[in-house]
Amino acid sequence: MNQTSNADIMKAFNKNARVYDRWMTFFERYIANGARAWAVSKAHGTVVEIGVGSGLNLPLYGPEVEHVTGFDLSEKMLSIARRRVAEKRTARVELHHGDAQTLDLPSGSADTFISTFTFCTIPDPLAASREAYRVLRPGGVFVLTEHGRSTRALARSIMRAIEPLIIRVSAEHITRDPVPYLTGAGFTITEVQRGGPGGIVFRILAHKQPLRD
Repeated sequence: MNQTSNADIMKAFNKNARVYDRWMTFFERYIANGARAWAVSKAHGTVVEIGVGSGLNLPLYGPEVEHVTGFDLSEKMLSIARRRVAEKRTARVELHHGDAQTLDLPSGSADTFISTFTFCTIPDPLAASREAYRVLRPGGVFVLTEHGRSTRALARSIMRAIEPLIIRVSAEHITRDPVPYLTGAGFTITEVQRGGPGGIVFRILAHKQPLRD
């Protein structure tokens, strides 16, 4: 299976930045309806968002969120996100060019870690999961929505067949299951929902173990 690199991701998303929001509007209307709003509704306190992209999540964070630090590899996507923040006059948001696999953040500094449709592109999702675990405070939550392999055998076969082309075009792996990466990093999975056509949409809550007395 072909694997993405950071260079592949930057190239694909810089190229597709102008049409990304339209793609996501279609995808969320017909395939992942409500998944983004569900993820953002679980956020509280100090939030780290990887793959912040064009900033679609940023206007959705509620008053229980004190601060959001967003990272993305694509400068063209980040420029759209910065315009969105300026238009909404959202002072509690910081945006940075950065890699989800090696975040420039102190350990134990976040209450919530958010990834919406980002794990499909990360070259090493286990490394990103370990970074999330490191950055979260004990008891913190990783909220993840993603598309992945179908629950139906025929659909899985089709997805595997077309995945190399999708990777080349948009740097996306479409058959990943996020759960093993999260458990491999030490998270306790507390909720997994499957939805969308053929169950390809994941909604996952994963917690970092709290400190014991």
